Amino acid sequence: METLDQMLLSSWYDVHSSVPPNYVQLPENRPSRVVSYLHKAIPVIDLGRHDRADITNQILKASEDYGFFQVINHGVSTDLMDETLKICKEFHAMCPKEKVKECSKDPNGRCKIYTSSENYEKYAIHYWRDSLTHPCPPSGEYMQYWPQKPSNYREVVGEYTRELMKLALKILEVFCEGLGLNHGYFCGGLGENPSVFVHHYPPCPDPSLTLGLAKHRDPSIITILLQDKEVQGLQVLKDGEWIGVQPIPDAFVVNIGLLFQIISNGRLVGAEHRAVTNSSTARTSVAYFVYPSFESIIEPAQVLINANTPPIYKSMSFGEFRRNFFQKGAKIEEDLTY
Repeated sequence: METLDQMLLSSWYDVHSSVPPNYVQLPENRPSRVVSYLHKAIPVIDLGRHDRADITNQILKASEDYGFFQVINHGVSTDLMDETLKICKEFHAMCPKEKVKECSKDPNGRCKIYTSSENYEKYAIHYWRDSLTHPCPPSGEYMQYWPQKPSNYREVVGEYTRELMKLALKILEVFCEGLGLNHGYFCGGLGENPSVFVHHYPPCPDPSLTLGLAKHRDPSIITILLQDKEVQGLQVLKDGEWIGVQPIPDAFVVNIGLLFQIISNGRLVGAEHRAVTNSSTARTSVAYFVYPSFESIIEPAQVLINANTPPIYKSMSFGEFRRNFFQKGAKIEEDLTY
């Protein structure tokens, strides 16, 4: 039986001249024609502007229309963004045994490295990626389980995730204003349990047969993604067409998660998206997921519910949602509505 370090895609991808059968997607799932970002682009929103009402309107419209937008002038330094992506690439470039060792310290298994998906053994067809993930609450309580190598990983990623928490709250405050929610609606339980996911997509012999990540909606409130500046791979589904999300220097991609779709009672769209591969260049991305505490109740916000707008979604704890999502994946959506 293969060990995890042997299973990691980065351990063996370069010794194959063709895609192994268990990584070949079914024909209906393979990458298809993509609408160029030059013809249809994800909205780009300047958070540095002084017109707060206009920023709020832009963010709400982008979230209703696409479920995705990019932000610039967001307050996170370019140097920190570059250093974070650099250290994450260095982690994935380490030898497989070292990576597994660095991610095997957490007795609860929340700080880990995996290949394809967190539920690898459940699926017969796999995805062309390796991933590192760990919680990153501002309290720093999980940092003892983070990788110690590369040597300054904890320092760099610690500073980065603290800055991302500030940015996430800034964006969520705009949503609160636009939706009429209490200003601190996402402070505390609903935003206190963020995690970071560092995805690595090595070059693939035949990208037309594979996916780095299947079509899905994130099981988060919002996700803030740091893209590799040089390599495209993220695609968003809009009106039945796949749109490539152009990497913009010093920008973050923000998307609405399924949890926020529930909280907004369907007003905001948890957009479906995927990651594709390429044959020449490795791609690394860093995703910051805003998660609630496991005890937090996920349900449509009361201020958005009335006689004319009844709740679409059921109420459940995030812990219950998380367990169901892990077991059912995208099929969980069938169980969320009345």
